[in-house]
Amino acid sequence: MQTQLSLFENDMKTRSDVKVSRSGTFLDNMALPIHRWFRYSAGFAAQWVEQVLAGWGITKEQIVLDPFAGSGTVSVVCDTMGIPSIGVEAHSLVSRILKAKLLWPTPPQHVVEFASKVLKRAQNERPHTTTFPPLLERSYEPKALASLNALKSSWLSLRDESPESELVWLALTAILRSTSTAGTAQWQYILPNKTKKHIIEPFFAFQQQIRIIKADLRWMQARADRSCADIIAGDARAFAGIVSRKVDAVITSPPYANNYDYADALRLEMTFWGDVNGWGDIHHAVRRHLIVSSSQHSSRERLLLEDLLALEAVAPIRSELAQVVHELAAVRENHGGKKHYHTMIAAYCRDISLTLQQLQRVCKPGSRMCWVIGDSAPYGVYCPIERWIAELAIAAGFKNYSFDKLRDRNIKWKNRKHRVPLKEGLLWIEG
Repeated sequence: MQTQLSLFENDMKTRSDVKVSRSGTFLDNMALPIHRWFRYSAGFAAQWVEQVLAGWGITKEQIVLDPFAGSGTVSVVCDTMGIPSIGVEAHSLVSRILKAKLLWPTPPQHVVEFASKVLKRAQNERPHTTTFPPLLERSYEPKALASLNALKSSWLSLRDESPESELVWLALTAILRSTSTAGTAQWQYILPNKTKKHIIEPFFAFQQQIRIIKADLRWMQARADRSCADIIAGDARAFAGIVSRKVDAVITSPPYANNYDYADALRLEMTFWGDVNGWGDIHHAVRRHLIVSSSQHSSRERLLLEDLLALEAVAPIRSELAQVVHELAAVRENHGGKKHYHTMIAAYCRDISLTLQQLQRVCKPGSRMCWVIGDSAPYGVYCPIERWIAELAIAAGFKNYSFDKLRDRNIKWKNRKHRVPLKEGLLWIEG
């Protein structure tokens, strides 16, 4: 018989007692081998993941899953511990970055030799007139852009589908921010109109990044023999049919329902590699494949509120959800932007519910999950996201849950759009 704990009870006997204040940030990972190869806006601390897995007693005979794998924190940690893992990531560029990180068994000298060929060819390339997308022209000095383009052209000419080829691709991708004059907003939106003072010359940055990768390969190879990770470049709402093995544990952090456009976070990188030519291409290339967490997504999809509320996926929370989103629909009329937060929140809950149903299909009985999650208050209308996720989990077939608050959010009122106190924490779910 299923039992449900209060969301704010802290007495779940079988959950880890680990409660690290920085579990919700990727910043700490930038000092860690492999993890530091690419900074991604979304994520959590690798050391915290290791502590949770150790607290749960996860062994090398078990499997860990992250349905929102991002740049691979969980998979890399599991490789370090020799634990098999599965990662699901819908953002095409992010999943490629993740897969490249897991090529750490590649001999370091192979990477150095391939990178040397790319660099030599780029340095010998004759200057020629090239038309670049506006974002790139606004984000780089002409000389730096020419050097980056030479590295890109050189790599494209030499690529051979080898692991070292892909690691050199990652090295080039990783230096696009440090070599740019453009500022970066919170969570990595690129801001061409804001310039920064410290800029690294591209050829030097490339060599520096290769040295980091070389050192990290040696570090990792001294601790493990092979990668135990399986990466699915796909949708968290529809992946269960691809997973052939049942999993024992889930550690994840889904997109927050805070209007952050995850698809836009890597627009600079996608533009550089020709995946998109401008902001207008992002929806077709990436955003439509992600769960809905921004008003741009819900408005572009032209979602209808009543259709969303009628879905079986949101039935367990329909009554309260309807009250909140109808209030959002009314409040938006008083704001100039009239953003589609009402359909965004409803679609977000639909997508999270579908993800939980997929997780229930692949999780073993008695499995454990930990979600790093925060609540939301678009237009100042409070949405108890963590509680809704918990109730949707119970409806999907999981047994119980509890919530540990890690930190308060939105408590400094200056320049805030609303004054609703928010929080971020750990949602522990058992099934």
